[in-house]
Amino acid sequence: MDAARPDESPEVRPNGLDGRPEHAGLDREALDREALSDADFLSAHGIPQLSVMDVTGSTNADLLRAVTVEPKAWPDLAVLTAEHQTAARGRLDRVWEAPERSSVLVSIVLRPVNADGRPLPTQTYSWLSLLAALALREALLETAGLPAELKWPNDVLVHGRKIAGILAQLGPMGDGTVPPVILGTGLNVTLTESELPVPTATSVQLEGARTVDRTALLKSYLSKFCTLYRSFCNADGDPTAGLAGGPSLHKRVEAVMVTLGQQVRAHLPGDHEITGHATRLDDSGSLLVVDASAHEHAVTAGDVIHLRPWSPPEERAESGNA
Repeated sequence: MDAARPDESPEVRPNGLDGRPEHAGLDREALDREALSDADFLSAHGIPQLSVMDVTGSTNADLLRAVTVEPKAWPDLAVLTAEHQTAARGRLDRVWEAPERSSVLVSIVLRPVNADGRPLPTQTYSWLSLLAALALREALLETAGLPAELKWPNDVLVHGRKIAGILAQLGPMGDGTVPPVILGTGLNVTLTESELPVPTATSVQLEGARTVDRTALLKSYLSKFCTLYRSFCNADGDPTAGLAGGPSLHKRVEAVMVTLGQQVRAHLPGDHEITGHATRLDDSGSLLVVDASAHEHAVTAGDVIHLRPWSPPEERAESGNA
C-alpha cells in the first residue's frame, strides 16, 4: 500500500483490469476481478475506475507517481489494488511484505471537495486515515463478524492485535491546485501465525472470521469508505458534523478507539517523550495526552514515532516490574 522507489514500480494503466495472475499462490484464491469491475458496484459508490495488478512494489508509490505524471487520468476515488507487493512501506518508512494473495492491499486517490466542488481545507486531511480505519472496522464487523477497534494513529486491532494499517500520503501540488491524497490500506486476511510480521499482529483467518473472501472484504471496505468519505466532504471536512445520517466522525472514532483512557508513552523525534493519560482527540485528530503535572499535550500523527502503553513508576513498583 505504501511507498516503494518510483523507478521500481511497474506501469499503471488507469482503466485496466487485466488477466489473472501468472504467479498465483497455490492455496489462496485470487481476487474476483469481474466482481470488482462490476459497473453497478462502481457507479453506486462513485468509483470512476478500479485497477488490479498482479504484483508491484507498492500501490501507494504507483499512485503517487501516476498522479504526478498523468493527474487527469486519476480522479477522486480512483482505486488501485494488488495481489502482491514486494516493497511496501508503512509509517516512517517501515518495510513489510506479505505472501501473495494473503492480504487486501489497496490505495485510493482522494481529491476532497464538497457538494459545490469547493476543495476541503488541507487541515482536514488529517482525518482521512481515521475515516478509513473506521470504514474498515465497519466492514470487518459486517462482512467477517470481527469486533475490530482502532488504535491511534492508524492501526485497526482485533482482540488487541494489529490486523490492518492505514497510511495517507500527500501528493504533488502540480499546477497550484489542492494536492491529492493517496490513502493506502493493508489488511491481513489469510496469514498464518508463522507468516505474521510481528507477534502482536493477527489476520482475519486467525481470528476465526466467518469469511476470508478478499473480494468481499475489499468491496465492503470500499463501500463503507465511499459513503463516509462523501458525507465528510459534503460537511466541508468538519469532524464534528453529523456523518452519513448518524454521529460525527469525531464521535464515531473516539467511541471505538482503545487508545483513549490508557496511560501511554509517545516517542517523538529527537528522543523526546510524552507520558501520561490519553484523554481525547482534538478537532484535527491529534491525540491529547495529560502528563503528571496536568499539562495537556497534542501529539500529531505526523510526529509520533511510537505510541505504546505506559505505567507510572509507582504502579510498576507495586506490580514488581520496576
